[in-house]
Amino acid sequence: MGKRILVLAPHTDDGELGCGGAMSRFVEERNDVFYAGFARADVAMAEEKLPPEQPEIEMRAAMKVFGIPEKHIRLFDFPCRNFPKHRQEILQAMYDLNRELSPDLVLMPALGDLHQDHGVVAAEGMRIFKRTTVLCYEQPWNTVTLSTEGFVRLEERHVATKIRALECYVSQKSRKFLSADFIRGWARTRGVQAGVEYAECFEVPRLII
Repeated sequence: MGKRILVLAPHTDDGELGCGGAMSRFVEERNDVFYAGFARADVAMAEEKLPPEQPEIEMRAAMKVFGIPEKHIRLFDFPCRNFPKHRQEILQAMYDLNRELSPDLVLMPALGDLHQDHGVVAAEGMRIFKRTTVLCYEQPWNTVTLSTEGFVRLEERHVATKIRALECYVSQKSRKFLSADFIRGWARTRGVQAGVEYAECFEVPRLII
């Protein structure tokens, strides 16, 4: 019987960036992978004159690439870049998720992530899921320090799926950290540390066996 795995993504694309390879592997291994996004739209869409629903459309397309069904997607509408003002509501949303799903494993942003929205999701995530195994994914451009205690080994096909999923984010295509070359090189770097060809790296603030 597969495990119930919950990915917490402050914004659509954060989960795919931080742990898309692991998501691909976990789905392949017949685990029930759930995805919770906390911002339905990005203020950057208005700045770039794109429809506000664009991030949601792209995220749902990415989930199809992974093979994550619609019924496993939970999407909230907290205001992008203003999560600190909504900390209690975000905490309640996570409380409800925990009651609904009772996950065996939670993947969420690094505890030291400097982005204000990511920091709130990480802090409240630890409060709610403290009795669950928690792995914190990295986004190197948002962290000054990161403890690299845990690795998820990946095969070429998992990295390829991650890249295909990220290609769904056409509104973000100018960002260098979404390029296939960067994603593959990042996975290779972490693979060297883990003694394999490809890997993703995680902090391990809570491990329950």
